[in-house]
Amino acid sequence: MYKVMLVDDDYPVLELLTEAIEWEQLGVTLQSTHENGASAYENALDEMPDILITDIGMPKMNGIELTKHLKELNPNLQVVILSCHSEFEFAKQALKLQVHDYLVKDVFDPDDLCEVIKKVKENLDHQNNTIFMQQQLQQMLERNRENVKERFIRKTIQQSPISEKEWLTEASALGLHLDKREYTPALAFVHDFHLAKHRCLSEENLIFAINNIMDELIKGSKLDVVHFYGAANEFFLFFPCSKLLKAGSFNQTMESMNKIQKALKTYLNIHVSFLFGNECSSLPNIKEELSLLLNAKHQSFYMQPGTILKREYVQVLTDDLFSKYDEVSSDFRDLLLMKDKNQIIPIVSKWINYLEEKRYPPELVKEWLLKLLLDLKIKLHALQLFRQDHHVECLHQEIITSNFLCELRDLLINYFKSFLYLSNQVYNQTKRREILDAISYVSMNLEKRISLEEVASYLFLNQSYFSRLFKREMGETFVEYVTKLKIIRAKELLEQTTSSVGNICERLGYDNQSYFIKLFKNHVGVTPIEYRGGKVSAG
Repeated sequence: MYKVMLVDDDYPVLELLTEAIEWEQLGVTLQSTHENGASAYENALDEMPDILITDIGMPKMNGIELTKHLKELNPNLQVVILSCHSEFEFAKQALKLQVHDYLVKDVFDPDDLCEVIKKVKENLDHQNNTIFMQQQLQQMLERNRENVKERFIRKTIQQSPISEKEWLTEASALGLHLDKREYTPALAFVHDFHLAKHRCLSEENLIFAINNIMDELIKGSKLDVVHFYGAANEFFLFFPCSKLLKAGSFNQTMESMNKIQKALKTYLNIHVSFLFGNECSSLPNIKEELSLLLNAKHQSFYMQPGTILKREYVQVLTDDLFSKYDEVSSDFRDLLLMKDKNQIIPIVSKWINYLEEKRYPPELVKEWLLKLLLDLKIKLHALQLFRQDHHVECLHQEIITSNFLCELRDLLINYFKSFLYLSNQVYNQTKRREILDAISYVSMNLEKRISLEEVASYLFLNQSYFSRLFKREMGETFVEYVTKLKIIRAKELLEQTTSSVGNICERLGYDNQSYFIKLFKNHVGVTPIEYRGGKVSAG
């Protein structure tokens, strides 16, 4: 609903307009009334109106000055002037400021103002629709341009043979003028890509945001850089370099990379690393260098967030990684049996540091870790310590798709922390198989509605017997236990996602949002919104 500001130093006029006009029925709301332009201007700095209805002759700041100042702040502001015959010269000045209309007080009728407001509202609706359509069209054109760039870079890398003349023409249209200068190609990697996708709600949104920020930075800083989205977490960038001033070009390239890293960290909270190659002066050079960059997985896998490295040949280590298998397997098994979460980071870091020092091939590292975790799962099953097959399966996929060793380190640490929290909770309280199975079932179905009857049926137990058994073994009722875990999960979702409270409520199997909020506050001490706000502020 559009906001109206009413300004007139004649209080009876203000009172008349306030009371005589049904503002809400006109589809607008009366934001504020003022008896002079200075007061109106000060209020507009805090809350800008959409429609200004103002007298001309007023103390402190007249209507012409007020209109001029507010138009500078909001060029789309719609203005209606209330004037006297003696102020006609001022009215002509107002027309130069593109006011929508003016009404003469001597023959003024509130119905006349109502008709003017209706026209102003129609004008605003049309204006806003036009702006929206322009924004939509601009976004469509930008997305289409990015699609063209994606097809171009894929063709450059994959298609062979390729017409150099056609390629140069297409490259020039996209800002890559290889016929005039040399370029240093680079591959940019987004760290923790899956988390960044989650924050932006989709991969498409994330890619659009990254491209948009780089475009704005390139325009604003006059960086003569051309960028292309490749695949997954990778972007190709081409930095111009001078044939005469190699050292100066290198420094400028490094400075440009640093600016891009800083901008993406500031606006999207993502870390980007760069792997750059040799200068290129022809299409064959470009194709070769891009291929080498893409195949430099052995080097990029060991990059830390925010680093910039020159592509280089890496000699593959021939030492047998599996010769350390028994030792690391023993360390991981002891870690879980000790149930000491303080040992997680030191033990995981010990083996991650070993891998980083030796620089084994990435695929071998992933295979090694997967085998370790699968073997560990079997041993834990035998011990009946805790069963969570689904967790291992999720971790399996995350390991396969990880692009950096530092991401694998975080995955392992989070996995062991989660495992120890749940296994300690169970193992310290009960070893009854039925209780272990019940807790495993709750863990796997936490984001569903879970009832005592359902779990008792799953365990082939009498409902009353299972209820008493659970209370005796765990020291709390089954409902209290499930609620506690759901609240813990709700806190995680509030901290790690942008999902609304309503979505989180539904996701955890609660039909009544008011009940969920009350339940959350009883356990945590604050409402979900207050909890999220506190976490954001603390961060």
